[in-house]
Amino acid sequence: MASASACTARTPVVPCRAAWQPSSRRSRCDFGSRPASRPRQRASRSSSLLVSASQPLMTPRCGVVPHPLSLPVPIAEILPPHLPACRTQDMAGDPFGLLLRQRIIFLGGEVTDFAADAIVSQLLLLDAQDATRDIKLFINSPGGSVTAGMGIYDAMQLCRADIQTYCFGLAASMGAFLLCTGAKGKRYSMPNARIMIHQPLGGASGQAVDIEIQAKEIMYHKANLNRIMSDATGQPIETIEEDTDRDRYMSPLEAKNYGLIDHIVGGEEAVFKIVGNTKNFPKTRREYIAWGDEDNDGSRSERFLRPAEPYTQPVKTKE
Repeated sequence: MASASACTARTPVVPCRAAWQPSSRRSRCDFGSRPASRPRQRASRSSSLLVSASQPLMTPRCGVVPHPLSLPVPIAEILPPHLPACRTQDMAGDPFGLLLRQRIIFLGGEVTDFAADAIVSQLLLLDAQDATRDIKLFINSPGGSVTAGMGIYDAMQLCRADIQTYCFGLAASMGAFLLCTGAKGKRYSMPNARIMIHQPLGGASGQAVDIEIQAKEIMYHKANLNRIMSDATGQPIETIEEDTDRDRYMSPLEAKNYGLIDHIVGGEEAVFKIVGNTKNFPKTRREYIAWGDEDNDGSRSERFLRPAEPYTQPVKTKE
């Protein structure tokens, strides 16, 4: 009896988990009603779900149901280009985050309310971190909303740090406005960039009173923009109104002489200059209308003084 009890003590019998589990739960030891490979299959399925959950939100694997909170478009398409699409990525895959640490902000694409909110938040953040260091704003924009651009302008004026502005590619409309409203002496342009200024664009529809209200609003924005650009460039308001009546494109050299920028990256020697042509390029609306009507010597061509007569070849008849 002692040996039997000792043998029993050496080899204890592990009771089944179903013996102490509640009867309402289905026993996991009931291998008769469930195949033995079923728990292993469930484990593999749960592991696949864990792997798929660690993937980005908008890149579901094949056969996995997308997350119910997934967006209809990729996140990278709704975020402005100066914001990273995924904040959990490493620093090597986040160039805009690295540039933001160097106090560099990008304005690329149209000036929208969403882009303006992002730029304003970055300006205020960098200014709160260190107000003694300049903030660089790189601009490559065809323009956009006037109210959104005025929001960025007000944030630039609110910052204690100086805002350096740089033009890459094209700075048109509100892009040119933000370019010239940077800190005096710290407005730059790349040698092959283009700058364009014009008056505000808009439209109205509805009843006569509604159209009158919208017309007064756009005229207010026109006068306000001309006033600020006059202070930034040093040009009279009359000159600003005449030059912005239509699209006015400028090279970096013309923009520097106009007062929109202060410096050209690489110096004036890096700017492409047209030589060998004595005809001056138009500077005002009247010159644009009459452009091309003069010869190289400055005199008006005869082909514009009288209409050209049609040339007819005499008909030869047989004698």
